Amino acid sequence: MTQTRAFAGQTRLPVIAAPMFLVSMPELVVASCKAGIIGTFPALNHRTTAGFDAWLTDIEAQLSAARTADPEAIISPYGVNLIVHRTNPRVQADLEVIVRHKTPLVITSLGAVKEVVDAVHSYGGKVFHDITNIRHAQKAISAGVDGLILVTAGAGGHAGTLSPFALLPEVRAIFDGTICLAGCLSDGHAVASARALGADFAYMGTRFIAVKESAASDAYQEMIVDCRASNVVYTPKVSGIPANFLAPSLVNAGLNPDEIAEAPDVDLGKELDTESKAWKDIWSAGQGVGSIDDVPTVQALVDRMIEEYGEARSRL
Repeated sequence: MTQTRAFAGQTRLPVIAAPMFLVSMPELVVASCKAGIIGTFPALNHRTTAGFDAWLTDIEAQLSAARTADPEAIISPYGVNLIVHRTNPRVQADLEVIVRHKTPLVITSLGAVKEVVDAVHSYGGKVFHDITNIRHAQKAISAGVDGLILVTAGAGGHAGTLSPFALLPEVRAIFDGTICLAGCLSDGHAVASARALGADFAYMGTRFIAVKESAASDAYQEMIVDCRASNVVYTPKVSGIPANFLAPSLVNAGLNPDEIAEAPDVDLGKELDTESKAWKDIWSAGQGVGSIDDVPTVQALVDRMIEEYGEARSRL
């Protein structure tokens, strides 16, 4: 059965601000939605399910007030990232909160679980699942997801190794739902490129680390602005899963980026006590950092990307 693009007509620009651990908080989510793109955050960014519940209440109240104040404005939906792996003890409790709030978009990671998809579908919500290869895509499709997030080479966080030019056509051949493309997308020109390739949404993380509403520290944002693609190190040694990190942050943590690549028995996640501490002390970013040179507000950034998007489409 042919699917339609989820959230069609509900954004000013086909962009999802990706959920980033310790970075995406309610302020960034609300600013993104008010600017006309989909704002998201990880449920685990709040340390308790009760606090997560309160965040959803606050986000919904702010977006409702914005829609009331300007009925003509495009105030986009928000989304939540849910880690469905068995190591997350909050999966069921957080899912119950999500269902009660009827969260528009749920982004699942580390497992495509049909029961989770069914729970979100019960109230009309949509489920997108992030994947790095065709095997993961097939499993997510079997679980009934509405969209797939293709995390390709060069993306921040837990990135894949495949080129978008390889992965996206293969996925589109077996899936007619919503496709989001992640990996080195930092401006409106890149959004147009993703759309030209066949994606429905550009999925941006790194670019939204360096905005005023981000919860990233000033030092983290300055490093994003200062770094280039050559400063990004791809390694499984920080969290146990291959991910991209900024080399200067590895150095600041007393680590040698070259030694990480050479020492297969090193588990820095354990050396740094916990994965959470690892991500707090060692900063992630994608290879798209090279085109980031400022820290604007979300509104200013989205307005600029819309202009760039239009310019790129005109060139095409």
